[in-house]
Amino acid sequence: MKTTPEHNKRVAEMKFFSVWPHYVTKVEKKGRTIEELYQVIEWLTGFNQKKIKEFIDEKITFQTFFERANLNPNAHLIKGVICGYRIEEIDNPLTKKARYLDKLIDELARGRKMEKILRE
Repeated sequence: MKTTPEHNKRVAEMKFFSVWPHYVTKVEKKGRTIEELYQVIEWLTGFNQKKIKEFIDEKITFQTFFERANLNPNAHLIKGVICGYRIEEIDNPLTKKARYLDKLIDELARGRKMEKILRE
């Protein structure tokens, strides 16, 4: 399934702060901690808890979020289907990065071991 230009635009303009509470709810509902959520995001982007909180306060878009990120060199190992899209087939770099994040959070919520999530 290929993403459309409209879909890619919607991902780029999505505000990180508006999605953050959903991430927190998703992982905590499944018995994981917010500290683990921060760990997963830091592994993918290089952003620590303080920086993530700054981004939430700034109300940045996903485009800005990923422009500022230093993506983990092992991010390409994140594979599978998320939100109806096979990550390996997404051609838009920003949308692919956003789906990497979605996939990691989904794996965390599903109880996957942290060393597997972090591709160690």
